[in-house]
Amino acid sequence: MHTAENSLNDSDDEIVERVRNGDADSFERLLVRYRNHVLRIVYKHVPFDEAEETAHMAFIRAYQSLGTFKKKGAFKQWLSSIAVRTCYDFWRDRYRSKEYAMSALSVQHEEWLENVTSAAADETFLEEGARKEAKEVLDWALARLSPEDRMVVELVYLEELPVKEAAALLGWTIANVKIRSFRSRKKLHALISGIMER
Repeated sequence: MHTAENSLNDSDDEIVERVRNGDADSFERLLVRYRNHVLRIVYKHVPFDEAEETAHMAFIRAYQSLGTFKKKGAFKQWLSSIAVRTCYDFWRDRYRSKEYAMSALSVQHEEWLENVTSAAADETFLEEGARKEAKEVLDWALARLSPEDRMVVELVYLEELPVKEAAALLGWTIANVKIRSFRSRKKLHALISGIMER
């Protein structure tokens, strides 16, 4: 008989097999094992206050898709790709409903951009306070990209993942990731340049 005590040492494949054979409660073992891993992925891609719900959705999708998991690869990698795609879907839903703030940058952000681009900007200004402003400006620009563009920019340029790994996580071809990452970066640059030219 299989006890909860020895299930702690079971491999992912063994747990998946039990779930597939009708022991739905065993999925909780995978949830406990990979909860922090999935949250780390999700926190990088969705607003903080949406992360828990998005991670929960990723696990629901993983549970519903267990029949498609092939034991050739690692469960962790398979789950990671589901988490990334769930983040992508989050932005796709937001993009369709236009729920994100479309307001222009605040006066404070515009002043920051002017200071950064002016020759008078000194080292101390560019340190701590500037990082926060830079992140807010970047978030503003990312919110105006399509969900596909946003995810590829985050994975390839912000997280600096190899193109092959980003393609695997997104379920896209390597060529598609290369083309879209190039185009997305140009769009992002145009958005930020447009602000600076005001």
